Amino acid sequence: MLLPVDAMDFTKASYRASEPEIPHAASSQDRNCIMSNLNSLFLVLILTVTLLPIALSEPEDAIQALVQRLDSKRPSPSVQEAAAKAVLERLLPGYASSFEFKIVSNDVCGGQSCFLISNYNPLSKNGPEIVIKGTTAVEIASGLYWYLKYWCGAHVSWDRTGGIQIASIPKPGSLPLIKDEGVLIQRPVPWNYYQNVVASSYSYVWWDWKRWEKEIDWMALHGVNLPLAFTGQEAIWQKVFMDFNISKEDLNGFFGGPAFLAWARMGNLHGWGGPLSQNWLDQQLALQKLVLSRMLELGMTPVLPSFSGNVPAALKKIFPSANITRLGNWNSVDADPRWCCTYLLDSSDPLFVEIGEAFIRQQVEEYGDVTDIYNCDTFNENTPPTNDPTYISLLGASVYKAMSKGDKDAVWLMQGWLFYTDSAFWKPPQMKALLHSVPYGKMIVLDLFADVKPIWEYSSQFYGTPYVWCMLHNFGGNIEMYGILDAISSGPVDAHNSKNSTMVGVGMCMEGIEHNPVVYELMSEMAFRSEKVQVLDWLKSYSYRRYGKAVHQVEAAWEILYGTIYNCTDGIADHNRDFIVKFPDWDPSNASAALPQAHLWYSTEKVINALRLFLNAGNNLAGSITYR
Repeated sequence: MLLPVDAMDFTKASYRASEPEIPHAASSQDRNCIMSNLNSLFLVLILTVTLLPIALSEPEDAIQALVQRLDSKRPSPSVQEAAAKAVLERLLPGYASSFEFKIVSNDVCGGQSCFLISNYNPLSKNGPEIVIKGTTAVEIASGLYWYLKYWCGAHVSWDRTGGIQIASIPKPGSLPLIKDEGVLIQRPVPWNYYQNVVASSYSYVWWDWKRWEKEIDWMALHGVNLPLAFTGQEAIWQKVFMDFNISKEDLNGFFGGPAFLAWARMGNLHGWGGPLSQNWLDQQLALQKLVLSRMLELGMTPVLPSFSGNVPAALKKIFPSANITRLGNWNSVDADPRWCCTYLLDSSDPLFVEIGEAFIRQQVEEYGDVTDIYNCDTFNENTPPTNDPTYISLLGASVYKAMSKGDKDAVWLMQGWLFYTDSAFWKPPQMKALLHSVPYGKMIVLDLFADVKPIWEYSSQFYGTPYVWCMLHNFGGNIEMYGILDAISSGPVDAHNSKNSTMVGVGMCMEGIEHNPVVYELMSEMAFRSEKVQVLDWLKSYSYRRYGKAVHQVEAAWEILYGTIYNCTDGIADHNRDFIVKFPDWDPSNASAALPQAHLWYSTEKVINALRLFLNAGNNLAGSITYR
């Protein structure tokens, strides 16, 4: 963790690095109890259905083995160094010779992922000035941005939220030097996850490669090393289903349209907004290959999709004896059978594993051996047909079997959203049945809404399953000023330091992006912080970086925003009720229609005062795009 001595003067500030917090290990008694329960569970499963051989291991050892295996998949140091240098050149043209980048082993970082920032020695007028070392290109890019933020007072956000502020960076040859021997920053947990399964529809659907390239640069600079990579999967599914004798015409009613693919993939609807043209399918597959290639060059581990049982209607006709059921209506499409009530292949059916394996293998054939981590969300906002723990265990075991037959080292990454949205169904027996249906270390859960409703706190650390502390923050891609900075600045640290913690990462799981840059700036830093952040001090430095100078009115305004808009502690998930983000569907002529009420958790009088302070700072910041 780094703390500025003088938050106002970044070119002269000095910093201290502290040792990362070490998570408490589970007691041997707890482990023995867990192992005993799991052995009993898997004995039942093996007697019930033929599964892959399952070997249980300590969670810590399993995660460490996974980290090492993923490290072995990364490209050579020279490829990663070149990729990091390219990020620098796109961000700061003309500065390439001012920095030297070098990949180092985890041993240099005490066995963890890290970056190191130091002065180039010997200093020369025309040569490199700053050396940044990292265990991957992501760490190098993160170190670069850390240096630009805390030594040069720079800021990088999405274009729609003001873009970059680099006017404060001195010219090449005059970059601020690092004090003493330099700075070492370690990740307290292995992963920084990014994206949500619906973000592809709310935010990414129309992107081309140029926009994707900019987003991947943003990811690297903000420390993301575990991004979701869902683009182009319909082209893969087309090839898989055609091998099961399903025609392209049959798939026209299965795939959703481009803007609705997220919900079609999850089995919430089908066909809505479609059909997809072959040109679209081919173009998206080609785009996915570019996305994956860049992620890999930067040392990221992409998360690919897997099979959850969602199938086209035609499969029931081709395999009439298969155990396929039709689900009920979801939240939309008015129960119209043309679009609602999708078909689910039961996990107990042998065909489930066949299709799941084929899908994984087809991805490996298209992309190569690029990952071992696959996302699958069973019953996302759909309730299972029974709450019988044995059935749920079989479901989980079958999902994992399909993955592991396609990739013997597969790890299941699952959104924990279902445990929150359907908590009446997912009681401890049902949660344990699903979470313990695979070997330890072969499932990682995203505690998706941990910034407001952390599941780890009441589930005994997901009953021993590794998890990622995630900030959900945004629903439906709505644009609204909102956040809980205190929860972000302390929640991941509390979770990591809690007794018997199984936390293995932090994550940003917003449903839509390009809003509230202050929230994502702070959350991304938590991937590298083992101590809680003093938010007021941090906001003072953030204000300086974002606008390129210290302005008293803006600092005062941010202090107000911290206590109002960015302090939503009422726990209400549906906070996007402001008129400006509502659909224009209120009919004033309908006397029975109630006037929509905005959800306000703050004093509007105070926020208006903050706005006045921002306006009063206009003469000092008129040329700042980030201020505007």
